[in-house]
Formats: sequence, structure tokens, C-alpha cells
Amino acid sequence: MSAWLWPTTADIGMRVFAKDFPSLLTEAAHGVQMYLMSEESARNINSHVRRTGEWRVRSEHDPNDELFLYLAWLDEILYRAEVKNQWYVEAMVRIESDKEGMVAVAHVTWVEAEDIEREIEIKAVTTHQLVVSEVAPGENVPSKWEDVPTFEGPGWYADVVFDI
Repeated sequence: MSAWLWPTTADIGMRVFAKDFPSLLTEAAHGVQMYLMSEESARNINSHVRRTGEWRVRSEHDPNDELFLYLAWLDEILYRAEVKNQWYVEAMVRIESDKEGMVAVAHVTWVEAEDIEREIEIKAVTTHQLVVSEVAPGENVPSKWEDVPTFEGPGWYADVVFDI
């Protein structure tokens, strides 16, 4: 045998809560950006020239599943920063459905990514421990982590692990 598996700790998880699925996407994008940028950049984000545009995101894996749309959205946030020099600041998102499936239509505000100091890099959004779920009224989502609160529905929550 010439291949072996070994454990790694090069990842970080994120849990997101929101009132509805479109808000889950905006909260997740905000969470990713806050994790990546330095505290100084976070303090000074409003000093940069803001631009706006429409981003349309669809999952190529399963265009009718919120879980895969959530993954595609997070991939888009990272791609826009790394390749298009567009650092997500905020957005209004709506979900549309057509014959090809769901698409997140986001009216996004962004700044030049080169103006943002980053403290860490996310290499990939993974499917490891991935959860995207609607929470019924009165239903509790307990936390396994000390720093993450329990959530009570109604709403949506998601867990995702990033490879860093």
C-alpha cells in the first residue's frame, strides 16, 4: 500500500441562524467575511468606496436543494473576493425558481477586495458535517459548542466546515 490517511485540524466550523433561507445566505456571507478580515479592516470597512451589483448564484450539483445552493453561495463569496476582487459587504437576497431550479438573486454591495487586510485564508467550503435546515416554531437546535448558543425556531440554521 502506498497511500495513507492522516488526521488534520486545518478546518473551522461555522453555525448560522436566520429567520428565513435568504437571510441565512446573507448571515453566512457576513460571517465568512468577518472571519477572514483583520479587526482593523472590519473597523474601517465603511471608509472604502462601495459598489453594487447583482449576483446570481445557482448550484450545479442539485439546483433544487437549499443545501447545495448554500454551498454554491459560500463558494461564490470566496470566488468573488479571490478572483473578481469583490469583497462582499452586504446584500438583499431573494430566491427565484425556474425550470432549471433555484437561484439566489442578490443585490450586493461590495468593496475592492485588495483593500481588505486578511488574517486567514479559506481554501474550500466542505460538505463535512454540512447541515442546512428549516427549524419549526418551538423546535430547539442545541449546540455542541460552548461559544455557540442554542437556537429556537421558527427559522433556519446551517453548519458548515471550511478547510483553512
